[in-house]
Amino acid sequence: MTAPATTPSPPPVTASAARRTADRPLLTRLLVRPEVGALIGAIAVYILFWAVAPSFRPLGSLSLVLYQASTLGLMALPVGLLMIGGEFDLSAGVAVTTSSLTASMFCYQFTTNVWVGVAVALVVSLAIGFFNGVMLVKTKLPSFLVTLGTFLMLQGLNIAITKLVTGNVATNDISDIQGFASAHDVFAADISIGGVSVKVTVFWWIASVAVGSWVLLRTRFGNWTFAVGGQKDSARAVGVPVARTKIILFVLVGLGAWFVGMHQLFQFNTVQSGTGTGNELLYIVAAVIGGCLLTGGFGSVVGPAIGAFIFGMVSQGIVFAGWDANWFQFFLGLMLLGAMLLNTWVQRQAARR
Repeated sequence: MTAPATTPSPPPVTASAARRTADRPLLTRLLVRPEVGALIGAIAVYILFWAVAPSFRPLGSLSLVLYQASTLGLMALPVGLLMIGGEFDLSAGVAVTTSSLTASMFCYQFTTNVWVGVAVALVVSLAIGFFNGVMLVKTKLPSFLVTLGTFLMLQGLNIAITKLVTGNVATNDISDIQGFASAHDVFAADISIGGVSVKVTVFWWIASVAVGSWVLLRTRFGNWTFAVGGQKDSARAVGVPVARTKIILFVLVGLGAWFVGMHQLFQFNTVQSGTGTGNELLYIVAAVIGGCLLTGGFGSVVGPAIGAFIFGMVSQGIVFAGWDANWFQFFLGLMLLGAMLLNTWVQRQAARR
């Protein structure tokens, strides 16, 4: 009887290996970090807008930047993990809208407590992620095609079902439904710190980055994520549950879509059914700027967070500087191209050193 395959433990770090690592120059150790390119870019963008836009400097402006970054970063984090695992999710943007539409219409049409709608939306969001993961594993199709199909289906369903249920392209206002106040406190509250109002999403974002970093760097699942993204066949050969890992990564994207969808619902009280299209590209851009490779197997959780912060600085900095808002797309493309070039250069320098 053949013994079941198990994931081998990493070899112990010898004293000489640890000494060699410690003896490396600080610059070399910094260059091998996937988020270092994004950090350099964030510093450059901050200095730029600090210099050209005086209204960018107050703490209140920083709060707006962090809010913009948090709403993007809460989705860029699981999307980045999925990219490290070697896959994409093009349905992430419209999945956020699906989540908020589900909660809004369910609690309004069935006159239930808001939290019932929140729970139903969570189930739907996790089911969408599970569907994407299972379809990927069972069909062996590229995740680009699988999630493109899901994107188109959700886009059509969002508008069609909203019109069917509400007779309009937007949901009804749910601010007077029982449970709204407590749900608003969890997903969309304003917290005053030193006289500056900070959205609760900023704190949820920071907490998710801390937890995500620990999971990726300190747990077996984190090792599996790197393994399935870098060398899927080799990982399977040593017992890594490739299918299960990829499904969980897609489910985590669904979890992120649920949370951001709940924030949007309780921030604005109603939802436009056609929103969300195109946001999936912003999530991917933030992850790429943060050092997650398109080929998988390399990246971090901190990197996409820095990428989201750059997005927040640019989106608000252009407004504070009084520039034409159309420049935003130009800066977004420039940051993406620059980040890929910088990340490539950083990796080459690290390998050379």
